[in-house]
Amino acid sequence: MKKRSVALCLAVVMAAETLGGCSGGSTGKAAVNSDAAGTAAAGSESAGTEPAAADPSMYEVTEPITIKWWHSLEDQYSDTVNQIVEDFNNSQDLITVEAEYVGSYAKTNEALVAAHAAGTGLPAITVANTPYVAEYGAGGLTEDLTPYIEASGYDIEDFGDGMILAAQYEGKQVSLPFLISTQILFYNKDLTDELGIKIPTTWEEMDTFMQEGTQKAADGSTERYATIIPGWDQWYYETFYLNQGVNIINDDQISTDLGDETAVQIAEKIQEWCDNGYTYWTGTADDASSNMRQNFISGKALSVVHTTSLYNTYVDQCDFEVGMAWLPGGDTRNQEIGGCVLLIPAKNDQATKNAAWQFLQYLCSKDVNMTWAEGTGYMPTRKSVLETEEGKEFLEKKPAFQAIFDNLDLIYPRIQHKAWSQLATIWKNSMAEVMIEGGDVPAAMEEMADEINDVLEDS
Repeated sequence: MKKRSVALCLAVVMAAETLGGCSGGSTGKAAVNSDAAGTAAAGSESAGTEPAAADPSMYEVTEPITIKWWHSLEDQYSDTVNQIVEDFNNSQDLITVEAEYVGSYAKTNEALVAAHAAGTGLPAITVANTPYVAEYGAGGLTEDLTPYIEASGYDIEDFGDGMILAAQYEGKQVSLPFLISTQILFYNKDLTDELGIKIPTTWEEMDTFMQEGTQKAADGSTERYATIIPGWDQWYYETFYLNQGVNIINDDQISTDLGDETAVQIAEKIQEWCDNGYTYWTGTADDASSNMRQNFISGKALSVVHTTSLYNTYVDQCDFEVGMAWLPGGDTRNQEIGGCVLLIPAKNDQATKNAAWQFLQYLCSKDVNMTWAEGTGYMPTRKSVLETEEGKEFLEKKPAFQAIFDNLDLIYPRIQHKAWSQLATIWKNSMAEVMIEGGDVPAAMEEMADEINDVLEDS
């Protein structure tokens, strides 16, 4: 079959798709682009200058080129990755994409920052976990896509508002939403129905759920945990704090409430559940996620807090019906956008950027996004899909996603601050220590908050 031109491919990929949003920030609402005023703008090689006029000829691909795409998609997604890359390569004559698995989002971040600092070895296009957007924007790592969008007429507005904001830095579109997820409670629906256990919708209902959902042996040891809380990424327990009014980063951008009374009470309650054998804290080890998954699959946990992106993985491996429930809320019931965006490194030459832009549009197109949504647990990312037959068919195949579609307005962008990755590391390590090794929660939280305040003040 004759290959289509790049221009025709661009026209084809200007399609629509589903959904939006996520939470975070100092008020539990979207705390987007929260860096102090005056920080360097994200984007192109000439940061601080006005974007070039939207001249389509500036972004054309005119010569054959091979580009590299860095991603963090694990083995279970390799067939889909290979098929999508092959389809793109066969769709036009000039661009050849080579996909490379770099590792987790954290590993990809390390490799990307190192390559940017060295000015060599950069990919043409890369995924990035959403909290890194502000850090990359402040450091000038990302190309400003605004003129590219204007020149190509790309329908950016079809993404949900929260997704658009999550991919911006200081008002500039420095990335595009790619594989989007949110936090969810996976649970053994067959067993909860059999035992008559109510899935908690509020933090106050968690005590009852923990007691009823836990099964103990005669010697008092735990045979089945009510749930498991991931400790390798603070994203999984972050909303427990936000929805009870805890400001992870205050409006002043240089302090946190994580050492205050409410935050301490939340941590103390989690420690109590761990001590009682109702749950366990996974810690931050590399095998923490796989161990947690296996405990749920084998029936050693009634539920787990995890990412919606693993829905297919759980369904394929569990011999019971897998349910999905919105995480228990507090004063609010907000959740946060998860997954990743796609960005183009600013230090690449223009020919590489242009080829990357063509591929980026393809990856974010309606058809390709629905391929990801159907083949994984990632959500459709375009609003228009909700009104299409594809969207209806998606829910028929994955009815558990109704819990997400019913709460789309409660999904907001994650907190964005250029010191966020440092803050998150401090928080994760402190929580792991006090939950696994025990100790005085108020003292640990106060010490942690002081360290985070120092980082925020220095950023």
